[in-house]
Amino acid sequence: MQVITSKDNEIVKDIKKLKDKKYRDQANKFIIEGTRILEDAILENAQIDMIVICEDCVKNIDKKLMYEIAKHNCVYVTEKVFNTISDVTNPQGVLAVIKRDLNNTQIDYSEQIIVVLDGIQDPGNLGTILRTIDSANLKQVIVSKQTADSYNPKVVRSTMGGIFRVNVIQVDNLVEELKQMQKQGFEIVVTSLDTDDSVYDISYTKKVIVIGNEANGVSEEVQKIANKKVKIPMLGKTESLNASVAAGIMIYEYVRQTLK
Repeated sequence: MQVITSKDNEIVKDIKKLKDKKYRDQANKFIIEGTRILEDAILENAQIDMIVICEDCVKNIDKKLMYEIAKHNCVYVTEKVFNTISDVTNPQGVLAVIKRDLNNTQIDYSEQIIVVLDGIQDPGNLGTILRTIDSANLKQVIVSKQTADSYNPKVVRSTMGGIFRVNVIQVDNLVEELKQMQKQGFEIVVTSLDTDDSVYDISYTKKVIVIGNEANGVSEEVQKIANKKVKIPMLGKTESLNASVAAGIMIYEYVRQTLK
């Protein structure tokens, strides 16, 4: 077993570059880290480019998982080298480079609701929303160019494996894409304080749920073409909710109506 001992090794340097969105986009690859999400990647038949293992941590990895890991292209590194490429405080000693699926860019109109993210900036919020979408068994999310990178390591961690099950479709012109969705029979729903209608007053059938930027909400251009404006009722003095919380409330109202 050959072990990489230098942080200046070309493989190590290429992996480090994937921490930068520019290089993730160029290589069409991203990093996952930890045993749990690696198990998900293997289970979901993700395109695993390579698996990097800390040689001193092998003994801590479940034998069944090691058996599956061994079926892939594996690279072993020293603990010191692994710590230079790890993105977490207490690394588990295993990470993988995943190839992105660039073939699935068409919006699926068979789902009853389509979640659209209009400029979500916080990686934690984005990852949590993707996880929530996955939990509702929805298979896609549409994101604007202004939305944070879905393959940022923090986003990927926050999805808890959902990144492999939710198809992230980035669009260059969100307004035009929303108009196309309307032509497919979908109504655009946005959250707004300028309405008396509640998120609980609408039927979640053939709806596009738009979640806006944390600071500014849904953009004015999108609000202008919206079919419905709704608000989340609040009994306290707080005027707005965290974007991922708002998304969760609306997605799970869809779940509630589905289970009726």
